[in-house]
Amino acid sequence: MNAQNTVGNILKELGKLGTPSTKRMLMNNHGIKEPCFGVKIGDMKPIVKRIESDYQLALDLYATGNYDAMYLAGLIAEDERMTKKDLQQWAKKAYGGSLPGYTVAWVAAGSRHGWEMGLKWIESPKAHVAAAGWSTLACLMGMNPDEEIDLPHVKKLIERIIKTIHEVPDLVRYWMNGFLIAVGCGVSSLTDTIKKAAQKIGPVKVYLGNNQCKTPSIEDYILKVEQRGGIGKKRKNIKC
Repeated sequence: MNAQNTVGNILKELGKLGTPSTKRMLMNNHGIKEPCFGVKIGDMKPIVKRIESDYQLALDLYATGNYDAMYLAGLIAEDERMTKKDLQQWAKKAYGGSLPGYTVAWVAAGSRHGWEMGLKWIESPKAHVAAAGWSTLACLMGMNPDEEIDLPHVKKLIERIIKTIHEVPDLVRYWMNGFLIAVGCGVSSLTDTIKKAAQKIGPVKVYLGNNQCKTPSIEDYILKVEQRGGIGKKRKNIKC
């Protein structure tokens, strides 16, 4: 292991990269709690390039509870080595910001347990865990070949969302909306089904705090992807 790549050294490195303005933005607008340095994602990339991937280091960084270290952990995680226990711990601790919908979802979707954990998490009464579940399932729609997707189950999930999306917590509603978009864009045989679902649902309004985050329109988003010929195209890597 590179001597630089220890939890202590990386925390020191992140501490130097953090800025008061970014930290203030994360805490005031995205509900991030201490400890947090306020590191811009782009400034983490040289660390990611140096480490590439490291299973244990990712677990140890996430366990620190430092928001920046937790986000970095997702970028260097060896997804395929993550156990169900690992993923459950990560989802439990993904209290806010980009952790549930991005960090945990990316890693879970890249693991062998994404479908199983996603279905488990969407049943959680805890909004951040349920959100991680819907986002994980959304990621799989954009990554996995259609023949590897349980389409009958996906159709049941679509019907569930139509019936419940306006009743669930804001964070869960946001990622249910994201799941529908992912299905409509990633699974061409269900694109029309999603368009009809969007018409039944109507406008999806979500409050995610004092920030500029907006809830994408399902129909508008699919239309843009159609116009550039992207319907049904899959992605190998979803982390960014």
